Amino acid sequence: MGGPSNTLKIMPRYFFNTRVGNDLIPDTEGEELRDPDHAWEVARAMIRQLLQERGEQPNLLVARLEVTDEAGEVVLEFPFSEAIIAPEGDPPTRH
Repeated sequence: MGGPSNTLKIMPRYFFNTRVGNDLIPDTEGEELRDPDHAWEVARAMIRQLLQERGEQPNLLVARLEVTDEAGEVVLEFPFSEAIIAPEGDPPTRH
């Protein structure tokens, strides 16, 4: 019945690069996620897990995740210190 369906939407891929000072640890695989809000949730969860595993490293508190899209554009910068105080639930709205 009819032509091909356009309901299958390819999800964008986001890359979670970790920056500590001048050092950048690139994420070469990335993750397919719904949108930037979903990337924010994943970034917060990743940071919290890292801090639990390696919380004794003080330089992690000055680190941040730089989330980029497939074009290499930064869509989100998430300081590790913010993940500690960021409330559960929805990401902050950006107007």
